[in-house]
Amino acid sequence: MTLRPATGAWRDGDPIGRRRFADVGEVALELGGVVPDVRIAYETWGQLSRRRDNAVLVLHALTGDSHVVGEVEPGHPTPGWWQGLIGPGCPLDTDRWFVVAPNLLGGCQGSTGPSSLAPDGRPWASRFPRITIRDQVTAEVALTDHLGIDAWAAVIGGSMGGMRVLEWGVAEPDRVRAIAPLAVSATATADQIALQSIQIRAIEDDPHYLGGDYLLAAHEDPSTPGPHTGLALARRLAHWSYRSREELGLRFGRSPQEGEDPLVGGRYAVESYLDHHGSKLTARFDAASYVVLARAMNDHDVGRGRGGVSAALSRVDAEVLVAGVDSDRLYPLLQQHALAHQLGVPGDRAHVIRSPYGHDGFLIELRQVQALVRELLNRVAPR
Repeated sequence: MTLRPATGAWRDGDPIGRRRFADVGEVALELGGVVPDVRIAYETWGQLSRRRDNAVLVLHALTGDSHVVGEVEPGHPTPGWWQGLIGPGCPLDTDRWFVVAPNLLGGCQGSTGPSSLAPDGRPWASRFPRITIRDQVTAEVALTDHLGIDAWAAVIGGSMGGMRVLEWGVAEPDRVRAIAPLAVSATATADQIALQSIQIRAIEDDPHYLGGDYLLAAHEDPSTPGPHTGLALARRLAHWSYRSREELGLRFGRSPQEGEDPLVGGRYAVESYLDHHGSKLTARFDAASYVVLARAMNDHDVGRGRGGVSAALSRVDAEVLVAGVDSDRLYPLLQQHALAHQLGVPGDRAHVIRSPYGHDGFLIELRQVQALVRELLNRVAPR
């Protein structure tokens, strides 16, 4: 994959792999203003039925993209992030279902975001407007229209993807037959906002961030360094919150990194682990997108302007499956139980994904997630 030196963002002319693109026009924003000429990157699997009633929308989390399943290929520097979910014989059986996964508005893997070119031919950079989860769903609705899909059989996603799942259910109740929000809450909490705000500050305080305009500088001079240090630090903190205290303790304990002595300037093994994930993200993701998307997560509140959370969730007219991870410290399981209660799930209880891995359990515990997806789709499968 061809990357700008200053950013891990995809750019026009890069290899595209399975990726397709939809030009969906102008997107009006919740906070005012518009993003013109929006392009959404997406991938599909399976075939849309003649009745157009077998379509499923899969929504990625913060640093994901449209490449849900598949190997490393042109246009995708990493393998699919939910391997085993889509394909013949999988829960999203491509002999039965037509599956669509878009890269969200504000992203950096083919959809319009800060690293995309604005109407003046230069990257949006700091000029990219503040967007919300609702704006991302507005763009996904436009993609839905572009694909000629009247209603989704199901909308499925976890974490930031789960935020958009909830917005779909609330904002477009007539276009969703089932929803599965995983490892998410109805609003961002103070604890979640605090963690994400620190990540944002780590990027903004990097001297190479240039107020977000490093993208403009790199457009003029590709040798311009990007805010890799700040982005890597943000990812270290994020990844720590995605894993459980128990897993880190059992996996690393107080062990030093091989060949290093922490008492004389070396690292502990857990430090090396976080360093690895920080560096890995800088090779494939754009720092300005990270800031835009993290702010959208902080602003997540399905009840804003709708009379509160309960009133908003009462609009949902779909089959519902809520699930959480028992070791999740970022979105604790009690939040999913509360969400299940607010959505009227029988017993007021969410499904429990049992995992030692924390928040990332919804991505790692494949067999459990497969069973949940099958359960939901069995309720809405075309007859």
